[in-house]
Amino acid sequence: MKKLSSSEFARLDERTRLVLAGRDPEDSYGFVNPPIVRGSTVVYPNTEDFLVRKARYTYGTDGSPTLDALVAAANSIEKGAGVVVTPSGLLACTLALLAAASSGDHVLVTDSVYRPTRNFCDTFLRRMGVEVTYYDPLVGSDIAKLFKPNTKLVWTEAPGSQTFEMQDIPAIVEAAHEHGVLVAMDNTWATPLFFDSHRFGVDLSVQAGTKYYAAHSDVLIGTISARTPELYKQLNAAWHQLGMMVAPEDAFLTLRGMRTMAIRLKEQMPAGLAMAEWLRERPEVARVLHPALPGSPGHDIWKRDFTGASSLFTIELKPVSMKAVGAMLDGLTLFGIGASWGGYESLVLPFDCRAYRTVTTPNFKGPTVRIHIGLENLEDLKADLDAGFARLRAAS
Repeated sequence: MKKLSSSEFARLDERTRLVLAGRDPEDSYGFVNPPIVRGSTVVYPNTEDFLVRKARYTYGTDGSPTLDALVAAANSIEKGAGVVVTPSGLLACTLALLAAASSGDHVLVTDSVYRPTRNFCDTFLRRMGVEVTYYDPLVGSDIAKLFKPNTKLVWTEAPGSQTFEMQDIPAIVEAAHEHGVLVAMDNTWATPLFFDSHRFGVDLSVQAGTKYYAAHSDVLIGTISARTPELYKQLNAAWHQLGMMVAPEDAFLTLRGMRTMAIRLKEQMPAGLAMAEWLRERPEVARVLHPALPGSPGHDIWKRDFTGASSLFTIELKPVSMKAVGAMLDGLTLFGIGASWGGYESLVLPFDCRAYRTVTTPNFKGPTVRIHIGLENLEDLKADLDAGFARLRAAS
């Protein structure tokens, strides 16, 4: 198998790069997949080499060939200056904030942020002496009105967690960079395949790799990609200083999942849209929040900036009791009730975000349910939900 030069590799399609990245059969005794390398201690051939740390790996916290293979795959689609890997998606969010902000700094965080990230900002980050201000996710270029002399970072998420607001990332980036402010983005919903965050100027691109990267609901992992070499140096230093090492088995399983990510998303995107369209016609549903669905809030921004969509979206039911919602969801046989998404299985999650929003109040009149469409047969999933709606009506 002929080795490709870096320029030849860069010209390949993302789908092909995901298949090839991090693979070198010559280094793996001819095996297609890189080996799982476990280890803490690295031994040196002599004293001189040890004193100058003349080795690719100096200790287990410096990485491993298995981790490097995963980093290569993530780099191949993020197209930034470098990637670090963390033991969970939440740690990817928190490390990005820790690497960028210092005591005395001010950060702006979208009010639609992933709730565990909000919890970190409200506790650990504030305890560090970092000022946090939440903002309306639809603010766009008016984000500049919220900047202070000490504003260091704007945290974005498009679409927003649970409520799926589409932020105008190019407008926010332009305003931020004019004032020397960094922009970070949780890009887990679209993945780098459907939103090229660095091309739009995002400085730190975060992925909860637990979701579409690993994809089999058996790994916790996250990644952060830095747009510039200077920022990657700062990010990588924070990663090393915190000793944020990932188990080699988790790195291997995530890499295995990434090989098929483009194929899975190609199946899950149309399935998610088809289900969203079907649900929009249901008499029990007040509205569907799916940015890729024509007529849904934020669709114009999605169409302008994104090249695809994942299969996660939210429905607002017409006003019914939570007892009726429970009757609907508890009897489902193909949809699990679970807090994650991005795997091969379909999930539902009832939620009410009004309790923890501080700047905006979503105008929901009925209960809300987040839905993830997996790889099951779509007609089977519709039949499961149809029976659920029958239970909802009976309990209303």
